Amino acid sequence: MIAIVDYGMGNLRSVLKAFEWVGHRTVVTRDPATISSAGHVVLPGVGAFGDCMSNLERFHLVDSIQATIQSGKPFLGICLGLQLLFTESEEFGVHRGLNVIPGKVRKFCSDPALKVPHIGWNQVHLERDCPLFNEIPNGSDWYFVHSYFVDPADSAVRATTTTYGVPFASAIWKDNIVACQFHPEKSQSVGLRLIKNFGAWRA
Repeated sequence: MIAIVDYGMGNLRSVLKAFEWVGHRTVVTRDPATISSAGHVVLPGVGAFGDCMSNLERFHLVDSIQATIQSGKPFLGICLGLQLLFTESEEFGVHRGLNVIPGKVRKFCSDPALKVPHIGWNQVHLERDCPLFNEIPNGSDWYFVHSYFVDPADSAVRATTTTYGVPFASAIWKDNIVACQFHPEKSQSVGLRLIKNFGAWRA
């Protein structure tokens, strides 16, 4: 079973429907026992970084997420679910994250030629042979909606890069964790393939 973490923010229904579409048995939950018993765990999210961290703490989900990651089971972060894994974010002040991946979440530069948020389709280029991208062509277009991007302290965790004014890490991969800035659930066939690959992944 795949557990999608519900902390009161995010496009949970569309994520759930995408997982069900490819045939994965999935549940949306904020119950620590259910998260602990799941074979795979997904942390989705949209919204402000600080508010999401507050909700994770309010629903006592921080320990569950960290225990899940430490257990070695496959873990997927989506959009804000990627950013929350980092040490801190500069969104509306400085906010501490889960600090699973050392690094910061930064805002796109204030270039007047660059529309922020970054919304729409953009190319994703593989940096490493990540198993979740099996059978997905390098340079495929994926759907993004974000104003901030992750800046890992260790560039070796980058799985993919995308350019929007500057090149940034659009997905990371470390051990049993893969997390992406783009939305696979909104990225049509390539996104569904990644979701299918995640359910079959044994980290």
